[in-house]
Amino acid sequence: MRIDILTIFPEMFEPVLNESIVKRARLKKIVEFHIHDLRDYTSDKHRKVDDRPFGGGSGMVMRVEPIFNCLKTIKCKEGKPRVILLTPQGKRLNQGKVKKLSKFSHIALICGHYEGVDERVRCNLADEEVSIGDYVLTGGELPAMVLIDAVVRLMPGVLGNKNSLNFESFEGNLLEYPHYTRPYSFRKMDVPDILISGDHNKIEAWRRVQALKRTKARRPDLLR
Repeated sequence: MRIDILTIFPEMFEPVLNESIVKRARLKKIVEFHIHDLRDYTSDKHRKVDDRPFGGGSGMVMRVEPIFNCLKTIKCKEGKPRVILLTPQGKRLNQGKVKKLSKFSHIALICGHYEGVDERVRCNLADEEVSIGDYVLTGGELPAMVLIDAVVRLMPGVLGNKNSLNFESFEGNLLEYPHYTRPYSFRKMDVPDILISGDHNKIEAWRRVQALKRTKARRPDLLR
């Protein structure tokens, strides 16, 4: 997969992209990143990427030209990328959406800022709009990082054990069951005996029940 990132804060990304699972995917050449500073695609000497909104109002709006100019230069053998605008107004990101995005060979992420982007970007460039939750952040950089991390870990060859993807929260609309590791007893808190019984059928049944209980208590909307 190729991921292009359109941002006015490119320096925010390298520390995240060079750690943990995402770094492993880069080293394996499973994914490649291209970070574009939108200030490099402006047409004025001040490299201005924002301006006051027509009609008045508070705040600034990201200008249309730098985003159009940047996307125009992004070319690869796979053709046009899937263009995603990170915005609080987008559809909420969930595991189903992450799975769909992981199937694309090329995506481009537009990181909004200030009061948002010129509406012509939304209407003429973005294939879809994505939000990571019902709250407002300073910009789209952090949501882009969240999306990248969620998508990259689903790509074949990234995780050491591919079967671990089948037993996570939100698979089958359930939250994940409880986990325990050594020591067996800590400050009089013991691991459930079923987990050290060696009976894998009973363990799987216990985990299923625990997942259902946890989902019912914490996220009953998933069961619906």
